[in-house]
This record gives sequence, C-alpha cells and structure tokens, in this order.
Amino acid sequence: MNAQHEALERRAPRALFIVCVAWSVWWMDHSGRAIMATNLVVRNVDEDLTRALKQRAAAHGRSAEAEHREILKAALQKPPRRSVADVLASMPNVGDADFARAR
Repeated sequence: MNAQHEALERRAPRALFIVCVAWSVWWMDHSGRAIMATNLVVRNVDEDLTRALKQRAAAHGRSAEAEHREILKAALQKPPRRSVADVLASMPNVGDADFARAR
C-alpha cells in the first residue's frame, strides 16, 4: 500500500463510498437522442457489500459490474410518465349501474 492510499484510509472511514467520474462516451441512439455512458469508480467498499454484490450477480447470471448497473438503474431511474389518456384507458369498465340516477 502506498503513502497516498494509507493517507486516504486514515481520512475516510472504511464503509465510505467515494464515487468519481472517470470518463464519458457519447453516441446517438436509433431515435437520434444523445446518449452518454459514464464509468464510475467506487472505492473503499466494505468487503461484505462486495461479497453480497458478487453473490447477487451470480444468482442473476451476470457479472458484478452488470449487477451494479442494474441496482443503480432500479434505485435511480424514474418510471416513464403515463398520459391521462393511458391512465383512463387502463381503468376497468364497471358499467353504469353505480352511476344511475335515483328516480
């Protein structure tokens, strides 16, 4: 372990996640939207978390890196917004009996 790494260990608790953007790549998808892929470097991850990530990845049949991407996506990506028309169309047709006027 070099002197810089030892100094970092003294300053940062073991379970602290330090995330750095290493580099980015841009490209266009099929609809012409610009897409950016960013590499993240996560340091000082607790060994128990690393082991749990690898076990979860193995259970899902993918690499730890792919599992990490899926966890980030599930935690941070917002579901697509539905239009009012889609929400109304998804409501079941219960008939008009409940809304009949009393005479």
